[in-house]
Amino acid sequence: MRPTSSRRAEDANASGTPNRRPGRRARRLPTVENPGKSATLTVMTGLFTLYCLLPLAWLVINATKSQADFVSTFGLAPGREFALWDNIVQVFSYQDGIFSRWLLNTVLYVVVGATVSTFLAALGGYALAKLHFTGKRVFLFVVLGSISVPGIALAIPQFLLFAHIGMTNTPWAILVPSFINPFGLYLMWVFTADAVPTGLLEAAKIDGAGEFRTFVQIALPLLAPAGVTVLLFSFVSIWNNYFLPLIMLKDPAWYPLTVGINQWNKLGSTAGSGALIQNLVITSSLLTIIPLIIAFLSLQRYWRSGLSLGAVKG
Repeated sequence: MRPTSSRRAEDANASGTPNRRPGRRARRLPTVENPGKSATLTVMTGLFTLYCLLPLAWLVINATKSQADFVSTFGLAPGREFALWDNIVQVFSYQDGIFSRWLLNTVLYVVVGATVSTFLAALGGYALAKLHFTGKRVFLFVVLGSISVPGIALAIPQFLLFAHIGMTNTPWAILVPSFINPFGLYLMWVFTADAVPTGLLEAAKIDGAGEFRTFVQIALPLLAPAGVTVLLFSFVSIWNNYFLPLIMLKDPAWYPLTVGINQWNKLGSTAGSGALIQNLVITSSLLTIIPLIIAFLSLQRYWRSGLSLGAVKG
């Protein structure tokens, strides 16, 4: 008489079912729905998250300290008194409320610059992807080449050009360079090639729509996800722009937040200045990043949908 285990093995092989030992789970292969766990990846992700959040935590904690607590307590430890509201009031009242003017200047540069930059990138990307004209290939090479040139390398030539035409120390010296976004143009070009059906454009032209009307009413709504991505990139780039305003602007009334806060930092760090305002510098820096966080959180779903659509179509 055969052993019971041998009989079970033969029955399992005959039925096509893999032979499993009793009490032992089958090992699942990682899939997209159930990815495998990796201790190394988890530790690396945790360290990277800590690296990103630690400066933010330091900024938030020190923004709640008074000037005396800031210089006498440990950086990641709370102060003896919670002075966040007092610091905010001092930020907006210091030097006759110049911080409010810097904030309004930055909002002006960001809203106008990012909006115009995104629209021009969408218009140019649509033309490169869907229209045929002489010199198109050369223009593509110029756009791709301009992406590799860092913006700081163009700051001095831009300053000399604007100084020659008398536009330095004006808002236009900051706005006009922000209108040109080669990377945004490249993104819109790639996205338009897949997201905008050519047949839909031809149908609109057959109905009598002009080229610009076809772009505005047909193509532009389809480019909304990519437009939000370009808008966010432009928003962050203009909001954090420092070197170009530093060399273009001499009047503090036209400073953006980046240059203005740095002037406060220099004032508080200069020996013999008599102004210890590190708490105001820290608090104003915290107030500066809040709009960036709000922008990313409010536009996150549009941004993710744009990235997902591009990944599926690619």
